[in-house]
Amino acid sequence: QVQLVESGGGLVQAGGSLRLSCAASGSTFSINAIGWYRQAPGKQRELVAAISSSGSTNYADSVKGRTTISRDNAKNTVYLQMNSLKPGDTAVYYCYADFPVGQDIVSSWGQGTQVTVSS
Repeated sequence: QVQLVESGGGLVQAGGSLRLSCAASGSTFSINAIGWYRQAPGKQRELVAAISSSGSTNYADSVKGRTTISRDNAKNTVYLQMNSLKPGDTAVYYCYADFPVGQDIVSSWGQGTQVTVSS
């Protein structure tokens, strides 16, 4: 199993920056991919960014050019650097990790961290 703890959310003005952190523990060596989803009030959860075990990255179109995902394997931590934040980025951000259990791929989720961008 993999446990995830997020930090770094908060209130920021439009145009500002935040860096979210996700610390993983447990069977971190088995993680296939790790990243971030977000969910705004009344909306579905959407993928923001992900990074694979090989280091390849994937970003939502809405954050491309403003967001960078990175991982520090020594610290078992993934970071989400968000710049030029917009009010539309306001959401609860959840860290997730995919890892194999037998023949299946399962996901662990963090508790979420609130990001609020004021106009």
